[in-house]
Amino acid sequence: MWCQTLVTPVLKKEAAGYLQKQHGLSQRKVARLVKSASKVLHYRSKRADDGALRERLRELAGQRPRFGYLRVHVLLVREGVTIM
Repeated sequence: MWCQTLVTPVLKKEAAGYLQKQHGLSQRKVARLVKSASKVLHYRSKRADDGALRERLRELAGQRPRFGYLRVHVLLVREGVTIM
């Protein structure tokens, strides 16, 4: 049976950077070698760091395991946390 190993975009970006740096290959050739679009290799996330929010969500979920996400959200709003 044929099986394909999952390679994440992050790993592809690392491999592309290595190939460019160590072997002096062009961006187009590297994109073809790692089987990814060149746009994916250039992408930079604009997502804000939400580590503190995630940690607080885990704390609340641990304290109240029967609460769903809506009730946990209400608790966060009561604490003054704004979620966009």
